[in-house]
Amino acid sequence: MKRWVACGAITIVLVAAAAGLWKREEITRLMAVNTLFDEGRIVENFSNMNEAFLWTELDRGDGPVTPLPPGKQVSMPRAVQDWVEARDVTSLLVLKDGEVVVEQYYKATLPSDRRIGWSIAKSFLSGLFGIAVSEGKIPDLDAPVTDYVESLKGTAYDAATIRNVLQMSSGISFDEDYLDYDSDINRMGRVLALGGTMDGFASGLTETTRPPGQEWEYTSIDTHVLGMVLRAATGQSLVAEMQEKLIAPMGLESSPYYLTDGEGVAFALGGLNLTTRDFARMGLMFLQEGRLGDRQIVPASWVAESTAPSAPTAPGEIGYGYQWWIPVGAKPGQFMARGIYGQYVYIDRSAGVVIATTAADRNFRETGVSEQNVDMFRLIVNEVTQ
Repeated sequence: MKRWVACGAITIVLVAAAAGLWKREEITRLMAVNTLFDEGRIVENFSNMNEAFLWTELDRGDGPVTPLPPGKQVSMPRAVQDWVEARDVTSLLVLKDGEVVVEQYYKATLPSDRRIGWSIAKSFLSGLFGIAVSEGKIPDLDAPVTDYVESLKGTAYDAATIRNVLQMSSGISFDEDYLDYDSDINRMGRVLALGGTMDGFASGLTETTRPPGQEWEYTSIDTHVLGMVLRAATGQSLVAEMQEKLIAPMGLESSPYYLTDGEGVAFALGGLNLTTRDFARMGLMFLQEGRLGDRQIVPASWVAESTAPSAPTAPGEIGYGYQWWIPVGAKPGQFMARGIYGQYVYIDRSAGVVIATTAADRNFRETGVSEQNVDMFRLIVNEVTQ
């Protein structure tokens, strides 16, 4: 009898210890969210997201690294250095015709840092989506998303098509205010930090503001829904599909990683972490119409379609395609991926230029900052093409 009592006591202690450990990890992740963007921590945090969040690595494969050979180095004018300081830039890499002509790291960051790209991940997902379309796994972009994801029936996505969601014109009600603690985007961040389910969060959205396809509104959860569609269409996890179809063929120099929710589902809308050089390789692939080396990775037709300003944005304002941005006044072949706090992959095909930059810009939402960043990219293009 005493032995049974002793065993029971040990079991209770072990269960309590395990529960305490789980709670400690949960609290640690919640604290990480609440201090992620603090002035004294943001730079280090953005290089070490896997120390605070659940994550999974994407194997780069065993193929050769796609070369980024050095080209003739170009000195940047004082205006660029002033911009670097003002916008808290942490890295700047410029390719001209596939050669590195500028590569600088700031604020004690290193070339080996795998930094969070935030919404640059959306453009990666767009490329993967195009591969699935070309394989016939998603034959009709005008099909309802609920044809693939039954859990979205009866939700805000009930009437939205895949194309609507690609273009962020789903019409759902979603507050994207990063500075409001109670906004949808920040509630979603806490779900991620506490090991909740992103699928459940998406399926819990029930309100709409307009009919699908009527008007563009930047809505990050739309990208998670695209990930749900991809998983259903391919029968694979997003990590497995991305790893096989996009990451390994690209010949990256380091294995990237995704932040994940508590079910191991990739944080598709903003959780990819790569080196700056690997962000640049992604830009080079899109500059070369989906090719890297001798491999056509993303179909050229999808590159053209996804980077065209097809979404119903307001006249005279920035354009949007399938998870890609098209700046105001852009010429054909000028488009970009971008993430909050100053992450960019800017592409100018006619000039043969790719600009990859990471930052920790806590003032990124100030009026005119996005336009100033684009102006700076255009200045850099002019400098390296002289």
